[in-house]
Amino acid sequence: TEEAEPRLPLHTSIALFLLSYCDCKSFKVFLVSTEPGSSQSLRSQLSVSLDVTDVQLEDLPQLVRGCRLPAVLDETGSLCRAGLAVVLRHIINKTLKADPSRNDVLALLGFKKTCLKACAEVSKWTRLCEIGIPSAVEEHLKNPNNHYQQPPLSILSLERRLAEPVKVHNDDKIRRQKLQEQRQNQKNESPEGRGIPDSESEPGQPPQVCDGLELRAALAKLSVDSVPTPTTRENSEIRKVKTTDLPPLEHVFAEGLYFTLTDVVLLPCIHQYLVRALELMNNLPHLLRWYSRVQEVPGVLRAAKACGMALSIPQLPTSSGLLGPSAEDNPTSLLEQEEGQEMSTQPPFVGGPRPTMTKLQENGIEAAFAPHPCPAWTLPWDSLPGAINPTEGKMSNIRAARKRQQLNNLVAMVTELARPGYTVVDFCSGTGHVGIVLAHTLPDCQVILIENKEESLVRAQSRSAELGLKNLSFIQANLDYFTGAFHIGVALHACGVATDMVMEHCIQARAAFVISPCCYGFIQNAIKFSFPKSKQFQETLTYKEHMILCRFADQTAVQLPPDRRLIGKQCMGLVDLDRSWAAETHGYSVLVMTMEPESCSPKNNMLVGWPPQNSGLEVGAGQL
Repeated sequence: TEEAEPRLPLHTSIALFLLSYCDCKSFKVFLVSTEPGSSQSLRSQLSVSLDVTDVQLEDLPQLVRGCRLPAVLDETGSLCRAGLAVVLRHIINKTLKADPSRNDVLALLGFKKTCLKACAEVSKWTRLCEIGIPSAVEEHLKNPNNHYQQPPLSILSLERRLAEPVKVHNDDKIRRQKLQEQRQNQKNESPEGRGIPDSESEPGQPPQVCDGLELRAALAKLSVDSVPTPTTRENSEIRKVKTTDLPPLEHVFAEGLYFTLTDVVLLPCIHQYLVRALELMNNLPHLLRWYSRVQEVPGVLRAAKACGMALSIPQLPTSSGLLGPSAEDNPTSLLEQEEGQEMSTQPPFVGGPRPTMTKLQENGIEAAFAPHPCPAWTLPWDSLPGAINPTEGKMSNIRAARKRQQLNNLVAMVTELARPGYTVVDFCSGTGHVGIVLAHTLPDCQVILIENKEESLVRAQSRSAELGLKNLSFIQANLDYFTGAFHIGVALHACGVATDMVMEHCIQARAAFVISPCCYGFIQNAIKFSFPKSKQFQETLTYKEHMILCRFADQTAVQLPPDRRLIGKQCMGLVDLDRSWAAETHGYSVLVMTMEPESCSPKNNMLVGWPPQNSGLEVGAGQL
């Protein structure tokens, strides 16, 4: 960094802040240094309670080097967790395992323990908190003299989010309490509750804002204030008020009323931004209020101080001093801007898939399936160890038989493409049905399972240990956090755009791919790509027409009439033809084929692609 004072990356600062907040001693911290001993100059940003060691990038284990930091390597050295949200949730789980009484730490996971669990590719909120805001603040810190008239769009999106009413699962009761307080305040002619911030609040005291009841309810959950539980219900007048007429609840913390992991992520980011953008504070009244409230949470000031963050309660602007961004300056929010979806008004599409298929046919585009190069190929299931058999997952015999047939198809193709020393990545691996078979079948190859669900990977790791596989490793992460080199990517029934994400990752790595798509109806425009993908389809179909194909591609269930299933199969073929043509623009050779037997799955398409020969990957099967 060119700054006078060296600075930790924001994602690292966030992970260290959570470690300090949780007072978690379960981790040894390795600081990847650009220069030997550079962590000494960063010591003020590191809690003295942490066990920190300097390490050079080249000295990291291979599995960690293939991931974006921060990352966590388990005791076995075979399971790596990468990506901010995954690492933070793991810190929370380890803290709770060491001390199950830490209800304050458990509360960070939010209602139903889903806080930041959805990956950034499918959740706008996760994307904003995990990527958008940290990236914008990092950019601001790199160019501190680059002052803008307004904060970054991601910061403004958070400001708008904090201004919206809150919906929580028990909000009816809280809203009735709020209405009762409002009416009582009106009777008493008290200035409290009128929504006028008190800019003269003493440091360390919560600002007197209009959401007094919300703030008390939030802090009560954190055992800060003791809010007496009403012994009686609200009076009859309050109980008769319609839910639609109750006053809305206002944001206290980022997710709503309660302090969660999202606030932990945002605090180091917003703190770094605010201390360098004082002149823009009047544009962010709700964010400033949030920044003050977070400091009232027990443990936050202690953890911040340990990490070198000197938090301070800012003077909140009065309503007359607000300079909110104008619609003219910022016509769309960041989230709308990132949608990338077709926003133009089009007439509703009527008539099912046939008009679209006819339109394609008139332009010379029809679904075509390459012959299967080895339709009778099968693994020797009867002689394989029990832990390899998909029945290990406690599925029915019929489903297990179909799963074995699906695995036969993928393993056959990967076996044809693989060479000794290759790295094969099983994306969206689940409990490892594909990857474990590949590791056993290809002992001279390294196999990596990548999956976002921890429970699935733990089961896969257990099966691997039972089999004694030494060429198998695991990464819990969204696939964007995997940056390592590999030769073949494989995915069985990658849902919706997950197929396109895997294909894109393989193309970037110049790796071959063997993918069975699934859930065509979930396909939609994403951050990195839009549909249709190929030039030929783009020149023929609109986005909505392509979505018609995707929706009807899911009409292949065995209980449907044969003619309807046939149309569904043709739609599957057309969607995958578009995908294959898009890959071919990168020099790939791609085959769209049907798995054998067709009855192995209603979603029986398989895409097999390999890069140009000069990439170093040779295709072993003459049929391919």
